Amino acid sequence: MSALTLFHSHSSPYVRKVMVLVHEAGLADQITLIENASGTPLDPGATPIAANPLGKIPVLMRSDGSALYDSRVICQYLDARAASGFYPDGPRRWDALVLEATADGILDAALLMVYEHRLRPETLQFPAYVDGQWGKVARSLDLIEDRWMAYLAGPLCIGQIALACALGYLDLRHAARDWRADRPALAAWHERISARDSLRVTAPPDT
Repeated sequence: MSALTLFHSHSSPYVRKVMVLVHEAGLADQITLIENASGTPLDPGATPIAANPLGKIPVLMRSDGSALYDSRVICQYLDARAASGFYPDGPRRWDALVLEATADGILDAALLMVYEHRLRPETLQFPAYVDGQWGKVARSLDLIEDRWMAYLAGPLCIGQIALACALGYLDLRHAARDWRADRPALAAWHERISARDSLRVTAPPDT
């Protein structure tokens, strides 16, 4: 039996971030996946609330029965376990963490936009709120296009993994907003990194 168990959903970008690191670090044979562990803020569904009272995935169960949750915590644990180096040493480490936080913030805003349409009755939906969340996404992408491309050309790190997953989620849920418009360098980078095996095998379904 695998030493680790991961509560998993193919459509979750946070789970995808963990799975990309798992594949890049060569840990896939050490982890058992519990599929379709999804839920929403209104209904925890199949999320493991006994392990994570927040009702969110991913959740990583260790052999001693203890749980790790939040993709950032899980990724740091797995990186340390594999000594894979996706959290760099020195000044580049802080850049990697800032980029990861920015990418996760993009995901947070993009997911709230989805929830506004899926969970709130149409008569109560607030278009200005949705536009405000997209504003966070757009500002973040503009900053990355303007200031981060040299960093993205460097060795693969957790920030790049998180960003690739965030951009993939925008394609999945917000394609009509065309995040690539006026961001040619970032679009070209995303095309290149998406060709990696770890990104291809973790690509979400089209629904």
